[in-house]
Amino acid sequence: MSDQIGTDYLFVLVFLLAGVAFALVPILLAFLITPRGVGLRKLTSYESGMTPIGQAWIQFGVSYYLFALVFLAFDVDVLYLFPVLVAYGGFAWRDLVGLLVFVGILSLAVVYAWCKGVFEW
Repeated sequence: MSDQIGTDYLFVLVFLLAGVAFALVPILLAFLITPRGVGLRKLTSYESGMTPIGQAWIQFGVSYYLFALVFLAFDVDVLYLFPVLVAYGGFAWRDLVGLLVFVGILSLAVVYAWCKGVFEW
């Protein structure tokens, strides 16, 4: 029995080391092969290959951030509902009530955004 536990820990250790290697090797390679020179061209902000116009520090309207929060609320909603639909084989009222509470809480984000005028462009 203890031999089986030692083998399981060995697999976990191997996967942990492989995961750390997959994370650190690209960082180390990038550090070793990148040029280190600093010049005026390197210090300019990058604008998709076009010459930058004006300052890089501009302020965006708060409505863009609110719109992103609404998108995030719907994204979380979809990411939760798809696995729930797959996981529940049968129908139970408990499951339906849980889903309705979850969707109701997320719909509060939509109501808040609507009251703040996010959807008016």
